[in-house]
Amino acid sequence: MKFNSSQVSSISIVHHVIFWSVYFLFNVFKWGSYFDDYLYSFKTNLFGFPIHMILCYFNIYFLMPQYVFKKRYLSFVLLILSSIFLMVVLKFNLTYYLVSNNVWPEGPVPTHKLTLNYTIDMMIGELYVVTFVTAIKITLDFLKEHKRVADLEKVQLETELLFLKTQISPHFFFNTLNNIYSLAVENSKKTPKIILKLSELMRYLLYDTGSKKQTLENEILCIQNYIDLERIRHNDELEVDMSISGDIQDKKIAPILLLSFIENAFKHGAQKNIGKVKIDISLIIKKDFLYFRTSNPMPLKTQHTERFNQSSGIGLENVKKRLALGYNKNDYKLKIKSDENKFVVKLKIKVA
Repeated sequence: MKFNSSQVSSISIVHHVIFWSVYFLFNVFKWGSYFDDYLYSFKTNLFGFPIHMILCYFNIYFLMPQYVFKKRYLSFVLLILSSIFLMVVLKFNLTYYLVSNNVWPEGPVPTHKLTLNYTIDMMIGELYVVTFVTAIKITLDFLKEHKRVADLEKVQLETELLFLKTQISPHFFFNTLNNIYSLAVENSKKTPKIILKLSELMRYLLYDTGSKKQTLENEILCIQNYIDLERIRHNDELEVDMSISGDIQDKKIAPILLLSFIENAFKHGAQKNIGKVKIDISLIIKKDFLYFRTSNPMPLKTQHTERFNQSSGIGLENVKKRLALGYNKNDYKLKIKSDENKFVVKLKIKVA
């Protein structure tokens, strides 16, 4: 059987009625078969079940919240035992005066008065019913709480993923707009092209990254637009070698995941070095996996080096969180290497 925890919250008075009705019929047939007297069993259960219900609901909705949950255990034990004893006394009198003067036919001897053996046996029986029903209530409460926590975690994870997906550096857009302004002042023919590229990139980031997975084709197009904008920004000082091999159709990946690595490569490889800079990017698709690699020169040993370690670490932690939240451990493998000259990222990730 598969139990949907969302059904727990929909438990209503109808479910209570069904539960007690089934339990009542079960007891009637059980003891009717035992006594070979179904009418007697029906009558005794008819008086007994209201007592069961009073004790169960009194325990669940009053004693446990007021005493168990507040760790007043001794008071709880005394009160529950006292309540059961009073109900046993009530059950004895109802059975004696309304059903039969032998109130304990299943006992060792005919019982016509409230004896110690009868009281203990009946109290144990009532305690069994109270424990059984309380266990059901605790289980249902646990499932409701589990669902509530799971829903909160889901919302939190979705919120965190949404936040992480929006971490493309605002400096990139700011610098690109400055470049557009400069090109517009010069009446450059590049202006319409760069505006179009930026528009396509922003539209993708704003409207096409809401789902958990995006097609690899769209992701690559987004990356190419980003690279084209960076090429325009850096002119001839930047050399980008990007290679793609394998079948990219019908493959999906978390949106702007790869772009985070590429942005990191440009941010620390191109912007913090002087002179000619080369950035290598490769995407290789083999069966159900994408083998992604970026390589960029390390920043020159200046005041930028410490900033690189800090900001690069933040950016990579961002990506690591997204991978952990969006993929199973067996679906990806991330390796990051660096030395004095190069910073290399290798990612193997499932794209099926």
